[in-house]
Amino acid sequence: MSIKLPFNFTFFAIVLVVLGTLINYGTVRASQHVSIIELTQTACQFLESEGGIERGYTTTRKADCDAINAKSGAERVATADPLVLKPGRYVFRVTNRDVPYDLGFWLRAEKLVDRIYLPSVSGGGLKTGDTREYTIELTPGNYVYSCPLNTTPDYRLLVQE
Repeated sequence: MSIKLPFNFTFFAIVLVVLGTLINYGTVRASQHVSIIELTQTACQFLESEGGIERGYTTTRKADCDAINAKSGAERVATADPLVLKPGRYVFRVTNRDVPYDLGFWLRAEKLVDRIYLPSVSGGGLKTGDTREYTIELTPGNYVYSCPLNTTPDYRLLVQE
């Protein structure tokens, strides 16, 4: 004697297995540690990247920062300590404190050739007072981060075991 079920039992069993896998995957992902890195943009610089030193620059357009950083950007980066992190998942929380135009954020491999295999994250649309989060899984390597719209220097980021 066979029992007639009102649904396809095989299909139902497959759905349960898939749902269980997805729920388990979500639990594993949710339990992974995520570190938050706070970065504050002001005219032509990231404050934390320059040891919290407020340079007092003023800008009304990108060209102002192009000129300022052409003169002093390389020297400021050379004297700044690189950000050193362990491999892992990070959220870069970036704030446009007071720049009067839209800003962005771009984290990428330091060398062009390394951009093939190292992760990158970017985005824009940061209006004055806005904060955005950029999530990335960092692997060992040398990186830089900057704002191409505020023309900041390329600040160094080292990811090491």
